[in-house]
Amino acid sequence: MNEFELIQQYFANLGRQRNDVVVGVGDDAAVCSVADNHQLVVTTDLLVAGVHFPDETPAHAIGYKALAVNLSDLAAMAATPAWFTMTLGLPETDKSWLQEFSRGLKELADVSGITLIGGDTTRGPLTVGIQAYGFVANGSAVLRSGARVGDHIFVTGNLGDAALGLLGEIGKLELSADEQKYFSQCLRYPIPRSQEGLALNGVASAMIDVSDGLAADLGHILEASGVGASIQQSRLPISAHYKKLVGQVGTDAVLSGGDDYELCFTVPSARIDNLQKLAADWDCGVTEIGRIESAAGLRVIDEQGGLVDMVRPGYQHFSDQ
Repeated sequence: MNEFELIQQYFANLGRQRNDVVVGVGDDAAVCSVADNHQLVVTTDLLVAGVHFPDETPAHAIGYKALAVNLSDLAAMAATPAWFTMTLGLPETDKSWLQEFSRGLKELADVSGITLIGGDTTRGPLTVGIQAYGFVANGSAVLRSGARVGDHIFVTGNLGDAALGLLGEIGKLELSADEQKYFSQCLRYPIPRSQEGLALNGVASAMIDVSDGLAADLGHILEASGVGASIQQSRLPISAHYKKLVGQVGTDAVLSGGDDYELCFTVPSARIDNLQKLAADWDCGVTEIGRIESAAGLRVIDEQGGLVDMVRPGYQHFSDQ
């Protein structure tokens, strides 16, 4: 099977068909239309086998997650998903692997309303690079730089489950079969908070998705906004499955684990009522964890009012840790 046959069989017409795609997969480049009074939001993520996912990860999960992490970035900007391109490096053309990979990709693309408009394939180590495009009304993107002193800090869903899943998969945490199944599901199939992100447009003052750990990603908001924050360790949302293990694993995975792809955002006091009305319909839930302050830096406060010592603030590529 050559490159063009591979693309035609597994990736042509992948995702919801959209009227704003003039030319999609199959030409030298895609041609798309941008609606009047809207801006284009662009994000990209590269997933590498053995770095972003264990080598034994099922192809279906790799396809799903490769798109999910990009949709999460669009959600953090309050952008509506539209199109994506993909580059795929493959060590070989395994038809059963490609079938499952494209199925995972397609399932999420169909429900999110995004469509594949082009890309490239090559022989090499297993890598998946996706660039996703979305729309916001002019000037309405929610940025990291909008947090102000006094704003309340919130996070959707639960934190830390994906990190425990990874520790279990790589043999650094002993889990029962049922525990591993649950935590691996969280790791492999994160749910992009697309609808929640869109709803927060005009409510959140700043927002980011939690990909590298809450402490690190909230830190990006603080740096961009020129503020600091205190969060309460006891308020950090964890699942019932995590609570059963907290005595064994502690809360480092909640603060620093990464791969949660929940939304962390700030809300001025005057908009709290608006948030509560929105969140009443969210299956994922939302939790207030702290406040924005003038003193620089992030402080995590324990139940006794002391500071929690964070050994590792979050995942960083190319670090010496």
